[in-house]
Amino acid sequence: MDKLVIEGGKPLSGTVAIQGAKNAALPILAASMLVNGTVIIDHVPDLLDIDVMLDILRDLGCRAERIGPSVVLDTGPADSCHIPESLMGQMRSSIFLMGPLLARFGKVEIYQPGGCAIGERKIDIHLRGLQSLGAEIEEDGNRIVCRAAQLKGADIHLEFPSVGATENIMMAAVLADGITVISNAAREPEIQDLQHFLNRMGAKIIGAGTDTITVEGVSSLVPCRYRIIPDRIVTGTLMVAAAATRGSVTLQNTNPSHLTSLIHVLRRAGVQVTVDGDIMKVGGTSRPKAVERVVTSPYPAFPTDLQSQVMVLLALADGVSVMKETIFEGRFKHVDELTRMGADIRVDMNSAIIRGVPRLYGATVEATDLRAGAALVIAGLAAQGKTVVEQVHRIDRGYDRIETMLGRLGARISRYSAVSSNRVAPG
Repeated sequence: MDKLVIEGGKPLSGTVAIQGAKNAALPILAASMLVNGTVIIDHVPDLLDIDVMLDILRDLGCRAERIGPSVVLDTGPADSCHIPESLMGQMRSSIFLMGPLLARFGKVEIYQPGGCAIGERKIDIHLRGLQSLGAEIEEDGNRIVCRAAQLKGADIHLEFPSVGATENIMMAAVLADGITVISNAAREPEIQDLQHFLNRMGAKIIGAGTDTITVEGVSSLVPCRYRIIPDRIVTGTLMVAAAATRGSVTLQNTNPSHLTSLIHVLRRAGVQVTVDGDIMKVGGTSRPKAVERVVTSPYPAFPTDLQSQVMVLLALADGVSVMKETIFEGRFKHVDELTRMGADIRVDMNSAIIRGVPRLYGATVEATDLRAGAALVIAGLAAQGKTVVEQVHRIDRGYDRIETMLGRLGARISRYSAVSSNRVAPG
């Protein structure tokens, strides 16, 4: 396994362009299975999760090729509706293929998905949504088979605004007979991007971005070319990194409207954030101020995927802050790693009480999940001394060569191979 070695204490400075959104690219790649033909997706980040999705699509019979930041996907040869357990276990987002495969082939055979261990993430909401559209579900241990000769439109109320379930139902309903209305739908920007992509192919969907989405089924779709939105979580990670290192960073190719909750929290902490179209400038020249209370909730509230990163900033703040996690019960695993670096954080149920300290100190820490790993990188950048972040493959699931991206901003960060002990990519 690779590791990142970081020499901290240097403020970030410079300009960087934001990669395409992983959480938009994955369902859009899955949705390409709804059409028979060649689809071109631009601005696709080069990530492990994307590689796994492309491997799954190839296993289904598709031809998939990456050309720079674009993916050319020919779904015409696809002839399988079975996703191998070995591939399902590598990535939770493989679940996105349920709806498209069921709609195209009338059957899909999958296994319980894998992914980061950040708490219980059942797929019951997905299955109930597909059942409402007329699918018959058969579960045999870890294996799940869904069948439907013809999906039928339905009124579906989600007990929780699950992003994945909302997207899966949308994709299945596109080719269903009749109208589907999804109430209490998730509102994330990635769902809006999926709607735009599906409509570009000829679907009839309205309402993405609100809590009610209406899908009028069509008989078929046509291939298209589409560009993925900027990644708001990568954007947010860099914003926090600039503030935590007391640097000054310019971020290009952003969508500030997707990050209003984070911008609000950063400004409360005394961080300077200026917005000019798709460009944001972030500066933190002094010690941040504590933020009394930050609560993660479904979009447009504060995102759980930025909780760990902002916790690093609050760990360096002047005063006491409280971070409450309401989405995943297992998302405080980074706390133990941060305390190794000198942070003063106490977890009480689903809340973390953060008493700010003047500085953090370098240590050897482990990326317990994707976003926790990003937080530890930020901590290492801000810390005094050397930090070693292990289990970097978890960070690679969501950040396109994070050491290269941060190196452009002056970070002293390098990747080393644990096998050869040779440097792979200098920062």
